[in-house]
Amino acid sequence: MLTPVSDSITRREDDAELLDAYSTAVSSVVDRAGAAVIHLEVRSRRGRTAEESGGSGSGFFLSPDGYALTNSHVVHGGTEFVAHLADGRRLRADFVGEDPHTDLAVVRVSSEPLPCLPLADSDRVRPGQIALALGSPMGFQQTVTAGIVSGLGRSLRAQSGRMIDNIIQTDAALNPGNSGGPLLNTRGEVIGVNTAIIRPAQGICFAIASNLARWVAGWLIKDGRIRRSYLGIGGQTVPLLRAVSRTYHLDQATGVMVAQLAAGNPAAMAGLREGDIIVALATHPVRTVTDLHQVLTADLIDRPVNVTVLRHTERIVFPMRPEEMPAS
Repeated sequence: MLTPVSDSITRREDDAELLDAYSTAVSSVVDRAGAAVIHLEVRSRRGRTAEESGGSGSGFFLSPDGYALTNSHVVHGGTEFVAHLADGRRLRADFVGEDPHTDLAVVRVSSEPLPCLPLADSDRVRPGQIALALGSPMGFQQTVTAGIVSGLGRSLRAQSGRMIDNIIQTDAALNPGNSGGPLLNTRGEVIGVNTAIIRPAQGICFAIASNLARWVAGWLIKDGRIRRSYLGIGGQTVPLLRAVSRTYHLDQATGVMVAQLAAGNPAAMAGLREGDIIVALATHPVRTVTDLHQVLTADLIDRPVNVTVLRHTERIVFPMRPEEMPAS
């Protein structure tokens, strides 16, 4: 059956309009967000001979007063930091603090009010949505790549050895130097902090979820470090069976499944098993991995608390004492 010429022309015009809309959306985000993205030059001086080494990465301003978020592995060990701004200025950046366990760090640039990026609610991110990465791969400033969110709830091991949970997977191309730059949605909001690639693979890149980044950045700006307790698990946010939620009158739709359990750590010694779903710790409901991170503060170190889990259809309460997470 032959397709009428008018129909073919109409389809081509529709495709062109869609492509133009996509291009316009990407360009608009870059126009709005680009000024807040920095190239971070890191220098280290060590030893009696003041031997100098260096590296670089990306970052972005969180606030008009110059606080910028980047990766811990970008700034770790650095003694001097220079921020290259989108307008061509090179300004000194001061180290504020880092958290190797989440691979996040904060530096500050002293200047007049600076453009900054808002952090989105990463719990609202969905696979398939458009994702844009901005940064300085291989030193090429203001580089933008586009793709989609490929997956959610991934886990990634930080250089400290701790598992970072709720990682966002994207196929927006990342290269060395993109680390610390923003992963954005089409509204120009940060949904993640670009942090890692799998070198042999193509299109498998990772970003730290913005909700975790918001919490970590707040503490680093306040105290310069994060002192936290830990259970010794790797977790993943999962939905709860509605029947089980109703049975136990749980006012939540999700919990944190124990995906990995380290022997000899508080959770294992208390009796938790892989597959258990944590729904509360102390008096706090636990709906997401971010909730769990936020509850495990210094206040719980070596303090007796109860952790409530669902094991199949049974609710069990385990007493335990969270320990202090080592600094590195």
